[in-house]
Amino acid sequence: MRRNLWKRNVSLAMAVLLAAGSLTACGGDKETSSGGPAAQTGEDGVVEEGRYTLDENTPAWKLDTKENTTLTWYVNAEWWNTDWGNDVVTKKMKEDLNVDIEFIVGDDTKLNTFFAGGEMPDIVTVFDANSTVAQKADTWAYSLQDLADNYDPYFYKVASDQSLSWFALEDGKTYGYPDYSNTQEDYDGGDIFAKTAFVIRKDVYEALGEPSMKTQEEFLDVLSQIKEQFPKLIPFGFNNFETDGTSSLGDVFQDYIGVPLANEDGTFYDRNLDEDYLSWMRTFNTAYKNGCISDDSFTDDNTAWQEKESIGKYACIMMEGTPQQSGFLTTFANAEPDAAYIAIDGPQSTVGNAPTLNQAGISGWMITYVSKTCADPAKAIQLYTYLLDEEGQILTNYGIEGETYTVNADGKYELTPEMKELRDTDNDRFKQEIRIGEFIPFGHDRYKALSDDAYPDSIKQMQEWGQGKLVPHFILENTDPDAGSEEARSYSAIKTKWSTTLVALIRAENDEQFDQILEEYKQFLADNNWESIKAVRSEKMAQNAEKLGMNE
Repeated sequence: MRRNLWKRNVSLAMAVLLAAGSLTACGGDKETSSGGPAAQTGEDGVVEEGRYTLDENTPAWKLDTKENTTLTWYVNAEWWNTDWGNDVVTKKMKEDLNVDIEFIVGDDTKLNTFFAGGEMPDIVTVFDANSTVAQKADTWAYSLQDLADNYDPYFYKVASDQSLSWFALEDGKTYGYPDYSNTQEDYDGGDIFAKTAFVIRKDVYEALGEPSMKTQEEFLDVLSQIKEQFPKLIPFGFNNFETDGTSSLGDVFQDYIGVPLANEDGTFYDRNLDEDYLSWMRTFNTAYKNGCISDDSFTDDNTAWQEKESIGKYACIMMEGTPQQSGFLTTFANAEPDAAYIAIDGPQSTVGNAPTLNQAGISGWMITYVSKTCADPAKAIQLYTYLLDEEGQILTNYGIEGETYTVNADGKYELTPEMKELRDTDNDRFKQEIRIGEFIPFGHDRYKALSDDAYPDSIKQMQEWGQGKLVPHFILENTDPDAGSEEARSYSAIKTKWSTTLVALIRAENDEQFDQILEEYKQFLADNNWESIKAVRSEKMAQNAEKLGMNE
């Protein structure tokens, strides 16, 4: 689920912001000299002349006497559901917190406008912890420690110390908090599930005698059989290239066949040029030349790709983001239960590497900040605490007890029969009217483990297949060159070049053209500062290793 949403224009916007100086709080109140909230709580713990008194053992939202607050919340993604208070989840949030949220969505251009204008939304959610916006958050956002100390010390009881430490800036303070921030403990505890799988239609698999597709020869043979026996199907498909420039055939497939994450000495390893990986790209090229990969797969947008999923058009799929695809997989499974997609042991390393499937790491995905122009910073940090605490996690994952879920004799959370039916038969309405599993800022996978209903049946077997195959990629997190640097500009060009190169490799007319395309890419690396980029990434990997205690 990674998205590179930060372009050069955002870096330019930050430059304008930094040149203009730090923002001041709205309403005429200046920020404090320490960079803390504008209206600091006194030593007596009384907030805003009697609004409430701090209690480290009680969430501040339960103490706050303010009847209503309106906050603006910007999410840098146009797909975000902007509705508030009309579905089960946000209606309950509105009631508990006495808050109205006005969501604003957009892309980098809109974010650029906010920074250039100097008047930020109250809360800001972005998607790149390595961006200038994130790295310079101390210039435009409040530190979470200052907000907690002044308005809600209970925050420390529900926030992860490791997540706060991971995101700390040079001043030692943390300004943004991620969702799905998984630590080593979360991986070891078995509370998170794989989101990658090689899947095949069950009817096709059984008709062919449940064949192995592990080796390159077996893979090509099975695809040829599918082409002959199931001519209406596309033998092999993968995620669309629109959402992620390498589909599920780049780092996702590298993880699937266990390409090393780093060199033995902990320095940067160019996984794109790994010989094991490239040998499989040659195999995919053969599959393409054999007519087992459709040209449409390289040009389909997300809608077209998901439509084909929902009708079972692909016989096999290298799939990333199974939870995000679950609605479409469920649609197909309901229509043709005997043909539902199942995970099998697909392509394997030619050199004996085990899978190293990735999941959200410590950096998570969405990162949420409270801006220094926030109308009510006390309410903002209360929102953080509420959503990080068990009460908020249960609400966003399961809804309201007795209305959308019950707790069985084993202590497992179960959706009511009505909710299950709605989810499985009208998933769009379920998402809009109930919103369970959809309000994901501050979400965490560990709460999914509390229920057998956390994920639809269409992907449960895929998750079971992935058990024991997850490996943290912490060492690689946030290692892109700093935005605005020469290396960052070169790296952006290289990523674009690799996306087009990968497609060209798979569609090459012959081995000679494959080799030529690969050599052109290597020359592009040499011409675009690649050695300096590798050095930057190696340095950042070393910093990650130090944070993780890997050098001890």
